[in-house]
Amino acid sequence: MFLKFFSKDRPPDDLELVQQYRRSGDLDVIGKLFERHTDMVYLVCMKYLQDEDESKDATMQVFEQLVTALKKHEVANFKPWLHTLTKNHCLQLLRAQSQRGKLEARHVAAPGIEPGTDLQPSSAEQQELEIQALERGLIALSPEQRTCLELFYLQQKSYKDIVELTGCDMAQVKSYIQNGRRNLKNYMEKHHAQR
Repeated sequence: MFLKFFSKDRPPDDLELVQQYRRSGDLDVIGKLFERHTDMVYLVCMKYLQDEDESKDATMQVFEQLVTALKKHEVANFKPWLHTLTKNHCLQLLRAQSQRGKLEARHVAAPGIEPGTDLQPSSAEQQELEIQALERGLIALSPEQRTCLELFYLQQKSYKDIVELTGCDMAQVKSYIQNGRRNLKNYMEKHHAQR
């Protein structure tokens, strides 16, 4: 067991592959990473899309998104992040299908209505719009604020854990979380005021 722990044959973990891809841009690395989680991505797609062919297509589309998404986002825990990316992709597909269906139905019932007419969102659609606004708000924060908020709220890490993970001191972590929360709240209020 001791020898196994220090074996050079140990495959790299997800985070090591993410970091390797971010440094090199090598698509083989991202292929290995995605191969480990293809089944999970497909099952999430099936849960939302409930169609085998659409789910297979969506799984490949998520893989294509990874190529750019991993370059843009700091990922501390790959599997939950990939799960969220997959869920959001499926929800976007469903929303696009829903909008197409509504517009087609409206043109059958009332041909004079122009495409792009504002439709009153359902509560589920409203919730999804709020989630998207929240994600955009997180992206608008400074990297330090975003990282600390994601660790604290999404990954349920304690202040002490965040200090260890980020290398910041306790006062900085508390400041990043407090200021990040305030900036995110301001972003959300502004976003909803414009709707």
